[in-house]
Amino acid sequence: MYEVYLERSAERDLKRLSAEDYYRIIPHIKALNNNPRPLGCRKITGSESDWRIRVGDYRIIYEIVEKAKQVKVMKIRHRREVYR
Repeated sequence: MYEVYLERSAERDLKRLSAEDYYRIIPHIKALNNNPRPLGCRKITGSESDWRIRVGDYRIIYEIVEKAKQVKVMKIRHRREVYR
């Protein structure tokens, strides 16, 4: 079991989403508790512990800290904005 934390920027990103997108993304964030590397996740090239999940047109960018058993969600943004 991993502890899932939302960074402040991720909280702000969630508040900006429409209700439909919000309720589609939340179950994916909660599922990181049991499996931080679900089917379809990808490691972000150029970083050591950053991963991404695709949920429709949105991306959830998060970091896995194995030693502390933590998942830190850093960004939740549209695919055209997330990597800038």
